[in-house]
Amino acid sequence: MRPIHLVLTLFAGLAAGCTCEEMPAQRRAPGEAPAQPAPPAPKGAPITAAWSDNFDRAELGPDWHATAPAYRIENGALVAQTAYNHPLWLTRPLPRDAKIEFDCWSESDAGDLKVEVWGDGRSSATTRGQYTSTAYNFIFGGWNNQISTLARLNEHGADRKERSDVKVKKGQKYHWVITRKGGKVEWSIDGQPFLAYDDTAPLDGDDHRHFAINDWQAELHFDNLTITPL
Repeated sequence: MRPIHLVLTLFAGLAAGCTCEEMPAQRRAPGEAPAQPAPPAPKGAPITAAWSDNFDRAELGPDWHATAPAYRIENGALVAQTAYNHPLWLTRPLPRDAKIEFDCWSESDAGDLKVEVWGDGRSSATTRGQYTSTAYNFIFGGWNNQISTLARLNEHGADRKERSDVKVKKGQKYHWVITRKGGKVEWSIDGQPFLAYDDTAPLDGDDHRHFAINDWQAELHFDNLTITPL
């Protein structure tokens, strides 16, 4: 760059209110943290036959990757509380088509039972704001026990499936079954069909091979997880 052009460029930058360090990069809004890439996910052995976890131990162990200190094992069950969309990821990759079942219950009137399936195994919210996941999202009694949804990636997306006729009862145990075969994703609760999603572009590949338990604020409990290839 010729000297006179350099001087004019620096003067324009100062007039706009930015420093020389800011000019090469895009400016951030006041107080906004820079984007941070998710760290690599721990690698577990792929699930190729029926696999289960009954949480009958004291610690999470190597099969689980917590993206926040919001998860613990208590009285033989996994407990999640105030995770603010920082999932607990299963490190073992899922089969492409699988049946996933478990028991769960909420100790909060807010309900808000939530899991993510076929995600990347590492992502989480970067703030306490909205979170767009890498998976299918299953939420029973979300938004203060008002809406239940099955969503692809964005739980607020216009294409989500939803219902509002059933509420989570505090302390009641529910048995969930989630299946995927081809592009058909189905979800039942206590043996009754709950929501389904026909995906014309199913989530697939290395970034869509993991299961996660997630939570906002409610105290949630999970137990008797079984994953079976289909």
